[in-house]
Amino acid sequence: MKSRLPSLLALRAFEVAGRLQSFSNAALELNVTQGAVSRHIRALEDELGVRLFTRLTRRVELTEEGRKYLHEVQFAFHHLEKGTEQIRAHQTHSTLTISALPSVSTYLLMPRLASFSQRHPDIDTRINSSIDPVDLQSHHADVAIRVGPKPGRSYGEHQPVIDLVMTMDWRSVLAEELAPDVLVPVYSPNILAENARLNDPDIFQNLPIIHTSSRSDGWTGWMRYHSLSELPATPHIEYGHFFMSLEAVRQGLGIALIPDILIDHIDTSAIVVAREYSAPSAGEYYLLTLANRAQEPSIQHFREWIKSQFKRSGG
Repeated sequence: MKSRLPSLLALRAFEVAGRLQSFSNAALELNVTQGAVSRHIRALEDELGVRLFTRLTRRVELTEEGRKYLHEVQFAFHHLEKGTEQIRAHQTHSTLTISALPSVSTYLLMPRLASFSQRHPDIDTRINSSIDPVDLQSHHADVAIRVGPKPGRSYGEHQPVIDLVMTMDWRSVLAEELAPDVLVPVYSPNILAENARLNDPDIFQNLPIIHTSSRSDGWTGWMRYHSLSELPATPHIEYGHFFMSLEAVRQGLGIALIPDILIDHIDTSAIVVAREYSAPSAGEYYLLTLANRAQEPSIQHFREWIKSQFKRSGG
């Protein structure tokens, strides 16, 4: 048969009165009457069958049994409070899963995410890099950063097409625009002839071209936007993601088209950024989340933070 524990109220009254050596001061701390403290302790003594206090004329003293029991009660309360704090901390701590494009993760998120964690230490962040359509309904991610055309929005026929699919299921998805997508030619000056200047789009047709496979219409669309006839017959190299194409540019392998939001986060000291020959794509960067989850604290905090980061980037 399980032993019955005394009332928690009686134990708390005993702990405070024993610690303060005063029923009246205990009543003040507990915000009850002195009579209530006295009744709780009397009931506890009757249940235990021992006297915990010696009542003197104007004060009380712990008996030997009372001192021993006070030590055990304080020990128990300490562990109870510690366990309660751990449970509360666990409940208030959350994990935010962010699905982001690989180059956005590399150049924008990873270098800055520490500032978000410092501001919100109760939120753990997990980044999944992907260009695939995000599935928010299955909770594979809480938020996602994708690029593409927003359904129902019209674009110019000469703009480079983004053939990435942001999500297959737009039901209940909140799409908040972060920045336009603008493709900018980037190259190493050593691929030009000595003293040559890139002052006309036609010169691009004499340079080796670096393609990024996640933007299959990148260069074709860029040529179309600048009213150039066709891709040059110069050597073509293809890489899977923009961060790979950027490395190839640094090695002097050719000229690549890079989104301007990434250029703001890279070292451009050894490369040339030809912003005057940029081309706005038929799409934008969006933060995606489910509308019915947008006000969850961790998601709301990230929404505010990431929009401020893109704003700093000039988006």
